[in-house]
Amino acid sequence: MEIKIGIAKITKYAMAECGDSVEIAERPSGGISAILADGQGSGKSAKITSSLVVNKAAALIADGARDGAVARAVHDYLYVVKDGKVSSTLTLISADLDTQTVVFSRNSNCPVIVKHQYGIDVYDDEISSIGVHKRMKPLMYQMPLEVGMLLISYTDGIQAAGRKRGKTMNFDMIQKLIIDNSAEDATFIAESILEYALGLDDYRPSDDMTVVVMGICDTESIHNIQRMSVSFPC
Repeated sequence: MEIKIGIAKITKYAMAECGDSVEIAERPSGGISAILADGQGSGKSAKITSSLVVNKAAALIADGARDGAVARAVHDYLYVVKDGKVSSTLTLISADLDTQTVVFSRNSNCPVIVKHQYGIDVYDDEISSIGVHKRMKPLMYQMPLEVGMLLISYTDGIQAAGRKRGKTMNFDMIQKLIIDNSAEDATFIAESILEYALGLDDYRPSDDMTVVVMGICDTESIHNIQRMSVSFPC
């Protein structure tokens, strides 16, 4: 089995820094987690917030904390550090090899989309962001780990693409893209969703945009080589 993660992101038009942050954390008992946060606002202040959130979450995961406990602890941390005045979304997507499950938690107005052997499920129940409410709990989901699964999430720059130009995102387009591709195509799916959203915004994104895709693949490799590829324009 092999886990592939594809990430594609872009900064809001005419802004120097992206208010979204993504981090990848290895799980000490086996597996990997993708952490996605969107800080309140845009620019440098939003970047500081989202970086704080994903870095804290990654450290807790590395320490062996469970995902639900991670989300709660990061909320408490942000609430104290920012005095309850700054919010952030937080989505955790984990392939937990210890329990042979996929686990994901949401504190975001954007969905997690799951493709499995029986079709596609969209998890978009309403939930608050972290950081501003004194008491908060994430929406947690867990399901058996299966070869061929795809898990997709994104920030609200994707979800709101085109609205300021009188256009509406066609969610069926995203679903078709997921149906037509496999777990091995995680990077292609992430880049294609971002490209579609950029087109709706006439390639001048109205907000920071980030897409994260995790694919659970079959593999015949006997060497267990771990690979990571990063492209960072500057």
